[in-house]
Amino acid sequence: MNLSNFLKNKNYNSELKNILLNIQSGSIEVYKKINEENNDVLGSSGQKNIQNEEVQKLDIIANDIFIDCFSKNSTIHSVLSEENEDTIDLSNSGKYLIAMDPLDGSSNIDVNIPVGSIFSILENNINHFLQAGKHQKLACYVIYGTSTVMVFAIENDVFSFTLNTKTKEYILSHDNIKTPEDGTIFSINEGNYNSIDNRIIEYVNICKNLNSSGKRTHTGRFVGSLVADFHRNMLKGGIFIYPKTSDKPHGQLRLIYECNPIAFIAKNANAKSTSLDQDILSIIPSKMHQRTPFVVGSNNMVNKLLSFFN
Repeated sequence: MNLSNFLKNKNYNSELKNILLNIQSGSIEVYKKINEENNDVLGSSGQKNIQNEEVQKLDIIANDIFIDCFSKNSTIHSVLSEENEDTIDLSNSGKYLIAMDPLDGSSNIDVNIPVGSIFSILENNINHFLQAGKHQKLACYVIYGTSTVMVFAIENDVFSFTLNTKTKEYILSHDNIKTPEDGTIFSINEGNYNSIDNRIIEYVNICKNLNSSGKRTHTGRFVGSLVADFHRNMLKGGIFIYPKTSDKPHGQLRLIYECNPIAFIAKNANAKSTSLDQDILSIIPSKMHQRTPFVVGSNNMVNKLLSFFN
């Protein structure tokens, strides 16, 4: 079943359905840029974003594509993007806010590692984008990899659709996704090993223990693309750990448009997320591009790591 027909058969909020269709349209255009129209889309743009990170050409392309799609939807009040310092106002009468990372992991494009787009949808209120993630109405990400996959959480359900590249339709591939309570995959950048909390090192060392037969008990997998690492662990069972480091004392990942939507999807798939101080979804942001330490994954694995902090 394709996404359009799937949504017709569901009693979800019609405005949220239309936002999902906007994301569908935009992500198909991004897929085309990456896979079919890749003339002059690779490499750096020579610019830096608000986080002082190098902007790739595809960052700008994806950002423009999604803003154009959302601008056609009168229910969207404004958009917060990783690529823009300020919010982009669209419709004064719009009910919804969209926070997005239009192309997560874009520095990986040139070496053919999966990248993605991440979206958080909130209702507009007096706090605007500075709302705790638990108030999200919809969260979605798209992975552009060996296949292009859209995953979204809405009304306690999580679904995955895979793009048919011939018909340019998203087809249902995973229904009612639930993350295993436990797992054997740990995902962490071990290049940060000497600059992270010793309690995390202790947990990772336990993951590296052998069993009585001399075989490993866990396996380490770290792609370096948030959506790819999370997607694998969500389906197979595992834990993703991106803590604060000595050179990034507030963490690396952005709370509102990276961690919150991933954490919302995780919660609805029966997984768990934390900043190691509190539930990610309970944090009230103080600024739009706020960073945070981020841990997300199978309940038992996250709880085991938290036990070292408690």
